[in-house]
Amino acid sequence: MVTSGLPVDVARSLVSRVAPIVIAPMLLLFAAACSRAPNGVASAAPMSGKRVEGDRGMVAASQPQAAAAGAEALRLGGNAVDAAVATAFALSVVDVSQTGLGGGGAMTYYNAKTKRAEHISFYPRSGEDLAWGIADTSRAARRPGRAAAIPGMVAGMLEAHSRFGRLTRAQVMAPAITLARAGFVVTPLLSRTIASSKEKLSADSLARLRFMPNGEALRPGERLVQPELAATLQRIAAEGKGAFYTGVIAEHLSAKVRAQGGLITVQDLANYPVATMRPLCAMWRGYTVLSAPPPMGGASVLEMLQMAEYSGVTNAGGFTDKPDAVARLADIMRIGQADGGRWRGDPFVQGVPARGASSAGFSKQRAGLVGGAFPDSAVAGDPWVFDSTTPPGACATEPYPAAARNASQTTNGVRDGDALNHAAALDEPEEGTSFTSHLAVVDADGNAVSATTTVGVLFGSGVYTDGFFLNSAGSNFDARTRGINRYANSTMAPTMVLDGAQVRLVVGAAGSQYIQPAITQVTVRMLAFGEDPGLAVAAPRIHASANLREVEVEPGFASSVYAALVSRGYKPASRVADITFGGVHAVFVRKDGRRIGVADPRRDGAAVGQ
Repeated sequence: MVTSGLPVDVARSLVSRVAPIVIAPMLLLFAAACSRAPNGVASAAPMSGKRVEGDRGMVAASQPQAAAAGAEALRLGGNAVDAAVATAFALSVVDVSQTGLGGGGAMTYYNAKTKRAEHISFYPRSGEDLAWGIADTSRAARRPGRAAAIPGMVAGMLEAHSRFGRLTRAQVMAPAITLARAGFVVTPLLSRTIASSKEKLSADSLARLRFMPNGEALRPGERLVQPELAATLQRIAAEGKGAFYTGVIAEHLSAKVRAQGGLITVQDLANYPVATMRPLCAMWRGYTVLSAPPPMGGASVLEMLQMAEYSGVTNAGGFTDKPDAVARLADIMRIGQADGGRWRGDPFVQGVPARGASSAGFSKQRAGLVGGAFPDSAVAGDPWVFDSTTPPGACATEPYPAAARNASQTTNGVRDGDALNHAAALDEPEEGTSFTSHLAVVDADGNAVSATTTVGVLFGSGVYTDGFFLNSAGSNFDARTRGINRYANSTMAPTMVLDGAQVRLVVGAAGSQYIQPAITQVTVRMLAFGEDPGLAVAAPRIHASANLREVEVEPGFASSVYAALVSRGYKPASRVADITFGGVHAVFVRKDGRRIGVADPRRDGAAVGQ
């Protein structure tokens, strides 16, 4: 998801101040956590909750109390969906700068009994106003309310719960209500995000009171109490979806947004639809990999994983001290980012060849470019020819459908069938870097959920009503994708890896354009290189963009890796690990059934098991 109210260079500068963490010490800490003491007893984990093992259910999320809420749902007899919904609503309270009721997201769900996977998309979308389809760079269009799209968070979570959950709505929402009403201890990350968003939060008197009492950001260890949010959550728990999308909350939301230049109407809210789709699917190294279809960004994850296989990267045995593998990985990222940036949009109103873009044939074709000519900008390929091919193996069962292609059809003047360089053909979204939150769950029966949610940039659009912030997803539309009644674009990619009929890995990430590369690197480390899940998540990463020679590199790689990137033609840029560099949360399931929950040390999250 590409969202931010700041230019990219400013956003990068900001996040480097928001959450500086050094990778090398993290690797040492994880190595210690995964080691055994001389007497055979596991040594104490030096970082609370970052790597946790258990024999039954496991929840990993970007905030400890939210993960605990999910684990409590499992303890009460709930399944993976109950735990995911409880965690997500709790995150709306405790990870409030990243996600919330005014945002949206996506969920990939696997039912171990039926051996069926589904994808539920509930990302923010545009409404009926014709202004949604018009590019507007006026000062009025830059007002906070204009960035807010119709939120889908509440509808999506309640839809998933009503279809697949076991517990009552009151049970799964109780932890979130308690956390909002009684308050919780502010974490270092939340304190930093409040401080960095001081101007945005100061624009609303109630938000200022809650998050910056006495004019200063809440500090770590202080308590954040949100009575207005507690009241909203209580109404949803009692009355369901209608409490949010109709009535007084909807009226307040629409009025507040429109007063700040936005377009959301009460009717738009009442008409918000949750989309249920087949997940994208690829066979990779004998595994079945499932990820999020458009308008989410799962196709790029599947493409990058397969390119890594076809180009020999998965046979390297590691990244940290393997210069050729990292240089090839950078190529893979550039190609995958170019393809993902071009082939996106709402599949219900536009032709998006996502099945082709995530296919083995297209990935093999694109992998042929790895290590070859090195252009200043990677140019997107054309996956249409592969879109109608039959998926292989287990992916052939109930596959994601092929798209309807009309090469003469245009959307906002851009031909849907064209394979064009995204950077040259389309205007970039107005926003740059977003943050986001991810959770992963595997229950005792092997059911699993991978879910990513967000309000966009820190505290979303800044529009604050009834205790929650409205998203900034309205800024995600670009020249090809903007229009009325459609979902905004996102790079979110809640992903799941199956070994036969058993879940092997539930993984996803937060961090805008860093999401797909982060998932790819962690998945390759765990399932191709055999690295311990905790080490794989903590290990240093790189990030390459389609249209830049610059490669962002976290500390911790061997010096030969940096030299190889330079030899390839890249310009390595030192990047201190921070909250935007892909906050990965995952649950790995060993073949003996043992669950390993991992929370990215770049964030405040934790894993909690049974």
